[in-house]
Order: sequence, then C-alpha cells, then structure tokens
Amino acid sequence: MGKPAILTLDDDTNVLRAVERDLRREYGRDFRIARADSGSAALELLEALKKRGDPSALFLVDQRMPGMSGVEFLEKAIQIDPEAKRVLLTAYADTDAAIRAINEVQIDHYLLKPWDPPEEKLFPVLTDLLDDWRGAHRPPFEGIRVVGNPWDPVSHQVKDFLSRNQIPYLWLDPEVSQEAQDLLDSADVPILPCLFFADGSNLVRPGDRQIADKVGLQTTASGPFYDLVVAGGGPAGLAAAVYGASEGLRTLVVEEKAPGGQAGMSSRIENYLGFPGGLSGAELARRAVSQAKRFGVEILNAQRVVGLDTTGPSRTVILGDGSTVRSRALLIATGVSYRQLDAKGILDLTGAGVYYGAAMTEGEQVRGGHVFVVGGANSAGQAAMYFSGYAEQVTMLVRGESLSSSMSQYLIDQIDSTGNIDVRTGTQLQEAIGGERLEELVLATGGGSDTERVAASALFIFIGARPRTDWMGDAVARDERGFVLSGLDAAGADGAEAAYALYQRAPFMLETSVPGVFVAGDVRHGSVKRVASAVGEGSMAVMYVHHYLSSA
Repeated sequence: MGKPAILTLDDDTNVLRAVERDLRREYGRDFRIARADSGSAALELLEALKKRGDPSALFLVDQRMPGMSGVEFLEKAIQIDPEAKRVLLTAYADTDAAIRAINEVQIDHYLLKPWDPPEEKLFPVLTDLLDDWRGAHRPPFEGIRVVGNPWDPVSHQVKDFLSRNQIPYLWLDPEVSQEAQDLLDSADVPILPCLFFADGSNLVRPGDRQIADKVGLQTTASGPFYDLVVAGGGPAGLAAAVYGASEGLRTLVVEEKAPGGQAGMSSRIENYLGFPGGLSGAELARRAVSQAKRFGVEILNAQRVVGLDTTGPSRTVILGDGSTVRSRALLIATGVSYRQLDAKGILDLTGAGVYYGAAMTEGEQVRGGHVFVVGGANSAGQAAMYFSGYAEQVTMLVRGESLSSSMSQYLIDQIDSTGNIDVRTGTQLQEAIGGERLEELVLATGGGSDTERVAASALFIFIGARPRTDWMGDAVARDERGFVLSGLDAAGADGAEAAYALYQRAPFMLETSVPGVFVAGDVRHGSVKRVASAVGEGSMAVMYVHHYLSSA
C-alpha cells in the first residue's frame, strides 16, 4: 500500500498549481499529492488509487467549475472513498453551496480564496482534519498480533497498554483462532500472552517497558536537565506541557501508562467546551499529544517517577529505572487512581472479569452478556453507556439513593433513556465469585441484611479517587488523604515558611510547600475533578512557573 492521497481539484490551472505547491511543501513527506483540473479526471484518478489499494485522506475541491461542481464531485467521490475528509474551496461566499455541501456530502470545512498565507489560513485546518483521518483510518493490518487468554490478567494489561497508547494490534484467542495456533507452533511459545511482530520477532509475557521499547516509544530522556518536568501525562500535565513548550520552556513529560491519564479511558466526554458532538478520552489524548509534540515536548512512556529530591537549586525526579532528571521547575500532575474495592474475591479476579476503570478493550469480550458497573459518578455513567452498546444488560450498582448528587444531568438523562441499563441504588457488592474468570456476584441491600446472587460477565469498578502521591515521600506537604497542598493551604505546612523566606513571598496559587514545585489537576487538594478544570489548572500553572523562574 502506498502513501494516502490528498487530492486537490480546480479548473483554474494557476490556482491548481499553487495549491499543489503548498500541499507538497507541507505534507509531501507523508502523503501523495494528486491534482486534477476537472471532476471527471479526478474521479478517474480516485478509481485508479482504489484499484491499487491506496486510500484517499482528503479532498480539497473548488466549488465553481464547469461541467461538474465541487459538491457534485464530492457526491460521487465519497462513493469511492467515504472515509476521506472533505474541504470546499471557493472564491465566493456561496452560502447556498455551503448549505448544500453540509447537508448532502457532510463537508468538514469550507474555505474562501485566497488562502495566503497558508501557514495561517490553510495548513491549520488541513492538519487537524488529517490528524482526525489518521486516528480513524483502519488500513489492512500489518502490525502486532497478540495471542493470549482472554481471561488472563497479563493479557488484559498488554491489550490495555497497546490500546491506550493507540498502537494498533490484532487480538487472537488460541481457543478459536487457527492463525493463533500457527503462530504459537512456529515460535514454540511456552506461555501466554505472546506478541508477534512483522519482523518475525516476539515478546513473551512482556511488561509495559518492554513493549514500549520494542515499538519505538520514547522511554528515556534525551538530556539530564529541563526547564520544566511534568510528572503525569493526563489533561493537566499535557496542558502544562503545551503551554510551557509553546512559551519557550524545554519541557519533559513522564507518564507511567499512557498519555491521557484517567480521562483517556473515558468512552465519551460530551460536556467539553468546543466539541458539541463530544469526543472520547482517547481522542482528546491523541490531539493533546500531537499538539505537545509539535511544540517539541518530550514524552516518556512506560516510565514512572518514584522519588523526588528538592535539595539545591534544581528539582530532581528519580525514575523507575534508576535514572534521574533535573529541572528548574517541576509540575506534579500524577492524578488519581480508583480506590480498591474491599469485597471478597475481587483481588483474585482482577484482570479476569473484574476491572478498575472502563477497560474498553473488553467490549467485544462482554458482547451479549450481563455487565455490572460499580459507582455513581460521571466515569461510571460513561462506562455504562459505552458497554450498553455491547452487553445485553448493564446494571449500575450505586451505594447512594440516586445519581443526581454525583453525576452530570446529561449522563443521567442518557442512562434513563437507554433501555438495557438498569440503575440499582442502595446496593453494594459483597462478593465476586469465579474460577478462571468472574462468574457471579453477591449483591447486598438493606444495609447488608438482604443478599442476592447473580450471574455476571464482567465487573467495572469506579469508586472514588486515591491520589498518586506515595512516590514523593515527605518532600511535599499533603493533606490527610494524600492530596497535594498548594497556595495558601501549603503556606501553613511544616517547613514552608522557612523555604519561602529566601523568596520573601508566600507560595503562588498552584505552588506547593516547596518553591518551584507546582501541582495541577485531580491530585491537587481541593481540585474540581473535571477534565476542563484540569486543563485550566495545567495551563495556569505555567504562568506561575514563569513567575518563579524570573525570581529564582
């Protein structure tokens, strides 16, 4: 398969050459730039590309052309390649054509000539659309094949890591797949899971770091010193990285699992500003990572911060592999994890039908079954909606008397209108039962006096937040639950007054008990626990980083 194509169509030869020149300069490395001066010629070109198996990523089409208008061409073109993004380009503010294009061919953007300078008026639009196309495109699979037991916790961890880092893979169950058996026979693999790569190599029961190194993710810092190190790659950390790097700070993000954090596991976020149709957490993470990397941010994957040294002028983080990275300023954005459910059988079945978080890789695994979701906040509601598209029945187990105190109204309305979701309030999980996998649950109502045993295909747990702060020891002041203190809350912590005496000031709003160490997002004491607020805190923290650096 060759490069995906960007097709530009215009009957004006001079305009066509200029557009082609700009497209080739900006996108020629990754895309084939094709041009045509009539609708019929463009359709012939698309048919030829299709016969070769080469996809089209984007159509950039003039509206007013003799013989076949831009909208008429797009009506025919989307029959050949319906996945391609569609942009209409015209010299006129043609409202009727725009309305028709939106209604009949669902154009993605409408641009007016002239497009100079393209760096401002053309490339930002096309780049965003091409990124969306890449995220949705599913080419013939030539990547990693994962052979494993569907109820093995390590197999689940492998699938989860690949999926959350948006690394394509093909899942093969040796019980039902002849291809899986052939791969295992050829490699003489003793245990599962095993990852088979296109180059003929394989990894048996690998950890996240092994996978990351094999697929080419960055796992070590390129240098020993940065202006800003961000511990955690969720919405707060990625926002800080984007703003920091865009303002000239050499920035490094350290992420243990995958960029996006807990928000990246959300199947659908529908109240995030600027996305009226909603977007998945994975899509938000992909966009944020792409934006950060454009500004030169380094993102370490499968790498975690395990220690912090605040002595001396720099802030030093100790990484899981024993290496260290120093920085002028540090932002703590490690977020939170779901609290462990203290019920009999849960620990033994975790990863084998019992999961913390949405675990969207298990959607196909629960198709037609009965899924249970523990929790009553937005994350639980989003998971219930997602799994309702796979399972025959989804039951939400809510300890309280209603969802209204902890869930957004739009989600409550969606759940109420979804026929295969049942909400059981005043209900607690008492026990999980199973052998190789989860089979049954024991539910308790009436304060535990009444119990019921039910069959279960899977259980997904969302029961509150535990901050990821154990790694920092006593270096930074925290509250009684482990959340990091900042601003006025940090000013009264032990040692803070003496630490700030040198600077003759109190901590900035998002600064911790240690000067030059900042905090943002869910890990911060008093945070709102919403994606938009985390993004706001991350970007705002950079302003205070600049204030600190200018006075240090």
